[in-house]
Amino acid sequence: MENNNSFGNFSGNNNKNSQPKKKFSFYWIYVILTAIFLGSLFFNGSSPAEEIDKGKLITLLRDRDVEKIDLVNGEIAEIYLNDSGISKYFPNDKGNGFGNIPNYTLRIGSVERFEQDIEAAQEGVEQPIYPHVVKRHNWGSEIISWVLPIVLIFGFWFLIIRMMGRNGGAGGGQIFNIGKSQAKLYDNASDVKVTFKDVAGLEEAKEEVVEVVDFLKNPKKYTKLGGKIPKGVLLVGPPGTGKTLLAKSVAGEANVPFFSISGSDFVEMFVGVGASRVRDLFKQAKEKSPSIIFIDEIDAIGRARSKSPMSGGNDERESTLNQLLTEMDGFGTNSGVIVIAATNRADILDKALMRAGRFDRQIYVELPDLIGRKEIFEVHMRNLKLANDVDRDFLAKQTPGFSGADIANVCNEAALIAARRNKESIEKQDFLDAIDRIVGGLEKKNKVITDSEKKVIAFHEAGHATTSWLLEFAHPLVKVTIVPRGKALGAAWYLPNERHITTKEQMYHEMIATLGGRAAEQLIFGHISTGALSDLEKVTKQATAMVAYYGLDERIGNRSYYDSSGQQDYALTKPFSEKTAEIIDEQVSEIIERAYQEALKILGENIDGLTQLANKLIDKEVVFGDDLEKIFGKRPWTDENNVNLTEKDANLTGNDSQEDEESEESK
Repeated sequence: MENNNSFGNFSGNNNKNSQPKKKFSFYWIYVILTAIFLGSLFFNGSSPAEEIDKGKLITLLRDRDVEKIDLVNGEIAEIYLNDSGISKYFPNDKGNGFGNIPNYTLRIGSVERFEQDIEAAQEGVEQPIYPHVVKRHNWGSEIISWVLPIVLIFGFWFLIIRMMGRNGGAGGGQIFNIGKSQAKLYDNASDVKVTFKDVAGLEEAKEEVVEVVDFLKNPKKYTKLGGKIPKGVLLVGPPGTGKTLLAKSVAGEANVPFFSISGSDFVEMFVGVGASRVRDLFKQAKEKSPSIIFIDEIDAIGRARSKSPMSGGNDERESTLNQLLTEMDGFGTNSGVIVIAATNRADILDKALMRAGRFDRQIYVELPDLIGRKEIFEVHMRNLKLANDVDRDFLAKQTPGFSGADIANVCNEAALIAARRNKESIEKQDFLDAIDRIVGGLEKKNKVITDSEKKVIAFHEAGHATTSWLLEFAHPLVKVTIVPRGKALGAAWYLPNERHITTKEQMYHEMIATLGGRAAEQLIFGHISTGALSDLEKVTKQATAMVAYYGLDERIGNRSYYDSSGQQDYALTKPFSEKTAEIIDEQVSEIIERAYQEALKILGENIDGLTQLANKLIDKEVVFGDDLEKIFGKRPWTDENNVNLTEKDANLTGNDSQEDEESEESK
């Protein structure tokens, strides 16, 4: 851990004065009270007498050296000696005497047995000594037996409350502060180094956020025209696209107090704490206005309120949401406070939360495109020691569908791989291996696979490669391998075209290429295996989407049963009849079987090339796009924006993911 103190500025007096004074801990009070109770229990101010056995007592009685015997509470016998006994056993204390202090003590078992032994020991004596029954109260022990359990129960409860309050942060550890806001405050003194320069690939979203910061810095620019700053900005998008990073950049750029909190921080086991923390958060923000509140993962408290009377409408989460709605746009004024929230589940948020006046702007943070990925690579490569062969444009083209977090992970994995290989700089191959590692999993070259299984896997992957290479709208294949990676026994890497809409023909060709692996097994071996598990799952979902969602089936027509709100998942009934469900099932099966027969036809017409490619896979374990070009010829439909890789370029993105082995698109 780095220490910011400087020895050059060390001064004895200053250091002594700057040392914080130790505060008195109230736990010492517990220690003192416990010591008092224990002292009253074990120390009553009397000197302990010597404890003897019953034989010595009988001897004392027979020698007539006993003056009296006190039987205390039927448990302990206190024995007082007369003058002759003191002279005999305590000659040094003869002049002083013991007073009311017993000379000996004896622990007894049964009172009746003790009295019988005394009578037997003094049989024939004229004036026998009989024990006197004495009742004494040990007030310290009795008080402890009643008070100590109560003190321990309340002490334990109070300790738990203190620990919960301390974990609450702003509450200072006290029970009455548990309803305080847990938001972390960033101001000018905070060390927030993230700026807008660190945000790449999100130009449109960044413009919206930059405008909010600019309004806080130059309010007259907007207010002179009668404009008002948006009260709330909601960042929506897939995980890893940079929503939280945008908020961090606002904290680093804005010269106003910035409160950061997670939606789950409002949730507590005590009823009413969430609403209390919301009130306290906005109270602090208003006191420091103009200010910004950032609520990450707002869906934790912003989920749509239930309309069912069975679930109840007064639960803790809904109370917290109601208070948030009131604070953002209620009867009272809330000027000077801007709320920025982030979520990747906007479909489940309450409509009252997303309306204008609360969140005036909803910014969708999408996955970066080709240019955005290049900019993100440049940001994360600033502190990396790169070789001359690293091309950011090349890497951006090989990572379609990657989010900003994925690209950051690629850069970090590439650095780790280069360090593992004892390199002086990070090379292009290290980045490609990192992409394979992230998408496909760890390579398992030592996994034991029989020759027959290896042959089946080779023809399966060769079937994917052949059909995708010979179909116009299928994604072009760049690499196929039968080296086990992750859970897959084989993998095929594709380079999908970045498109925003997909036609019926494109989806159909992708289904044919996906079924090419099973079709190759059927064509070559005459039987099929379980290796096409994820292939079948994928084509079933694609065919169902074509029929039920996108209206691409002639029998169903231009109808869609897709529910963008997500409420259909919780409904007990389907949005179509049983007859329509049967038609959907029939059409899905028909599309999949037609695609499978088309795959069999293509592979049957090119069985020589399929066999040649499979044998090459068995021999080399990895083949690339140039190998397919030598066997089947050049693809006339290759997109010029894509890069057709050779073995020299080594690995590219894409992966098969299955329990055994099958083919799937890259991310």
